[in-house]
Amino acid sequence: MARHLYTLLFYLLTPVLLLRLWWRGRKAPGYRRNWLQRLGLGAPIEQPVIWVHAVSVGETVAIAPLVRRLLERYPDHRILLTNMTPTGAEQVRKLFGDAVEQRFCPWDLPLALTAFLRRIRPELCIVVETELWPNLVNQCARAGVPVVLANARLSARSARGYEKFSALTRPMLQQLSLIAAQGQTDADRFIALGMPPERVDVTGSIKFDLQPDPTQVSAGQALRAQLGPKRPVLIGASTHAGEDEILLQAWQQLQQAQPDLALILVPRHPERFDQVAELCSRFSESVVRRSADQVPDAKTQILLGDTMGELMLFYAAADLAVVGGSFSGTGGHNPLEPAALGLPVVMGPDCFNFQAITDALIEAGGLTRVESDAELAPCLERLLADRALRQQQGAQAEAFVAANRGALERLETAVARLLS
Repeated sequence: MARHLYTLLFYLLTPVLLLRLWWRGRKAPGYRRNWLQRLGLGAPIEQPVIWVHAVSVGETVAIAPLVRRLLERYPDHRILLTNMTPTGAEQVRKLFGDAVEQRFCPWDLPLALTAFLRRIRPELCIVVETELWPNLVNQCARAGVPVVLANARLSARSARGYEKFSALTRPMLQQLSLIAAQGQTDADRFIALGMPPERVDVTGSIKFDLQPDPTQVSAGQALRAQLGPKRPVLIGASTHAGEDEILLQAWQQLQQAQPDLALILVPRHPERFDQVAELCSRFSESVVRRSADQVPDAKTQILLGDTMGELMLFYAAADLAVVGGSFSGTGGHNPLEPAALGLPVVMGPDCFNFQAITDALIEAGGLTRVESDAELAPCLERLLADRALRQQQGAQAEAFVAANRGALERLETAVARLLS
């Protein structure tokens, strides 16, 4: 009954969703492209299909190593990667080109999902992290398609939200074939919400299996040489609205003790690139935009990373990383990316998206969490002034990532078991 009411509401809101696509497409034209895919329409795929759903950029990057393994292990299958955002779609194209099929995921409407499943006929659906939709799971179950929730995480906050709608959540969880949880705490929360314990495995986080692309690392080192190999370089990565000002103000304050400090600023969403560029120009006359193919030099003060798919390159050019989303109430972004490159990491108070990972990385000595905007500049100043401390924390961060690898292999084994 609860799912039927949810479905009715979704159908009633569909005109609003279409209008929102058009509205968002004013600044991000990708939202208007291939919009019929949101209704489940598109060309059939004749090969056997493994469907992987990753909502946006972070989830796409996280699942990319598994996709590469699936491409090698199942050459007769077509890997379909669906996203909800244009930035996620662009990330798929940059990572895989034509090696996989990329489409937008249908909205959670039975008619759209039925049309989609008839055209695609997947043998398995792998959903990344927490992108659970009741009708998607139900329609897959009706069609006999196993659904795996891979690299699954569930914060206490999200668990409380799901619990409020238990009449919708419990049946959905019971239709899943497998939850591959990042940690035991995540597994326990899913079980408490109604997932059968025998269908929950603790595989660990596949984000630990991140292997930095040597080409991007080399390009980042070349970028660092252009900025000046002896200058300190700070990166503020995956920033949200309001966080750019925090980073720029901290950078301005740090210049009193480190006048040659360079800042690489990488906004999370491309529709904000021009806005952030204008903001940067208020803090410095020496701003270089990566998208303009401008070559930075030793006089460049701010490099704006306004491109997609180059985050690891920018990290490889820096000495110290501030990970965004942690000062804006959005829960923070992945601290393992800079940690894998041996960078000391600083985050703000909002880390609930990666709570277990950030807590463990703090304990390992590779991450510092500040409790307010005001604490950021003093924390960065201490790290920038002490090269030995930076190197120690960076080495501890890198060692932490290396020690926790292995989830990818366990997840691949679980997927193979379901496909067989």
